[in-house]
Amino acid sequence: MGEPARKGLDLEAYLRLEEESPWRHHLVEGSLWAMAGAGRAHNQLLTRLLLRLAPSALAQGCEAYAADHRLKVAEDTVFYPDLMVVCAPSSSPLYEEAPCLLVEILSPSTEALDRGKKLWHYLRLPSLTAYLLVHTERVALEAYLREGEGFRYLALGPGDALTLSCPPVTLEVAALYEGVRLGE
Repeated sequence: MGEPARKGLDLEAYLRLEEESPWRHHLVEGSLWAMAGAGRAHNQLLTRLLLRLAPSALAQGCEAYAADHRLKVAEDTVFYPDLMVVCAPSSSPLYEEAPCLLVEILSPSTEALDRGKKLWHYLRLPSLTAYLLVHTERVALEAYLREGEGFRYLALGPGDALTLSCPPVTLEVAALYEGVRLGE
């Protein structure tokens, strides 16, 4: 990740720039941030999560998007979540605005953003029922689960399972990490 490349972009200028750019960027409070590449463990975990979540999402009339679909969280902030599940129709073909589930897979280059600005913006989305942070260095995930007007935090390890409401699925942490080459 790194320092912002530009300041003061609005949504329209950002979308035009993304259309022309060979690289993807987050728009973070008006600043353009280049995205980091993903390692083997990141891609393995993303694939396993998508395979577990997508069938349940589709059965509920929802969509599961991995990596390359934008999420607008404010007029000056757009992210590319690693994975999101969306059940509400979108007002734009260029981005989503109302996910029920967001997943970020942690890496040293993205962890500060995932735990910082993304967390802050994501937990303010009225549609969100869960935000998951998935580790690539050890068998662990963290969950922020909606409870009433707030969120409950859970830290899960190899012997734990997490039941989500959207999509309705139970993730067994150990099974999610089977065959994953941690740290790569």
